[in-house]
Amino acid sequence: MATRSAKDACDLLDADHKAVKKMFKEYEELTNSRGRSVPQKKMDLARQICQELTVHAQIEEEIFYPALRAAIKDTDLIAEAEVEHASAKDLIAQIQGMGEADEMFDAKVTVLGEYIDHHVKEEKNEVFPKARAARKLDLMAMREELATRKEELMGQEA
Repeated sequence: MATRSAKDACDLLDADHKAVKKMFKEYEELTNSRGRSVPQKKMDLARQICQELTVHAQIEEEIFYPALRAAIKDTDLIAEAEVEHASAKDLIAQIQGMGEADEMFDAKVTVLGEYIDHHVKEEKNEVFPKARAARKLDLMAMREELATRKEELMGQEA
């Protein structure tokens, strides 16, 4: 079992969760403020949120979920997480295809934030503890694999 000071795959994924949650809070604050630069800031932030979530979902789907599925008996949680990813990706595609002037833009970003919040709670409370308890998973090595893949994908997006 990894010590808490050492960062494992779950810690890396959780750090992504926290970073995106902070961006959603920032977006919410922007929706309540006025100013000529606000619409552009919201668009830029929404794009950043969508990019972060897209990359995060991809590394979970390529690396974390398959390894977890092979290591634990209860795969219902993983199936549910994958369905949640599909819903989030659908909303991300809608947001990316919209202009900020669209009256549904803020609503879709807000709902995406709610989806992600629910997904994060399930991962943190159910998926990560199961992953950490699985003896067959090397979460330290997986962290390196996730970090490397994330870097590659973020480089492609830029």
